[in-house]
Amino acid sequence: MKSFRKELWFETRQRREFHNITPTVDGCLQESGIREGLLLCNAMHITASVFINDDESGLHQDFEAWLERLAPEKPHSHYKHNGYEDNGDAHLKRTIMGREVVVAVTAGQLDLGPWEQIFYGEFDGKRRKRVLVKIIGE
Repeated sequence: MKSFRKELWFETRQRREFHNITPTVDGCLQESGIREGLLLCNAMHITASVFINDDESGLHQDFEAWLERLAPEKPHSHYKHNGYEDNGDAHLKRTIMGREVVVAVTAGQLDLGPWEQIFYGEFDGKRRKRVLVKIIGE
């Protein structure tokens, strides 16, 4: 069995952003040469997320509005975590959206369903953060 590991780095311009990273992750798969196996893609920071969904701008706006209703950024005093930082909401948003995805690799391709895409979600941005891609298989 072969394994492949690569770190992807992101630095967003906004505090909260969603980025379709499917082509980048697929590039990692092609670089690995693995044809059958599993691909893990996970955010290595506690205020960022990797998730699978549709790449539709209205849906992304819905995510933003929904997450803000569930865990509003302000007032910062609303969160006990915010004694030294102002990102308590970002921790909660990451928990809701998830840490990682696992995707089957079949015949050298990401085995995604119709409309499925892999996203990086940032909830406390404007600084460098990394995502791990780990692929195992034959």
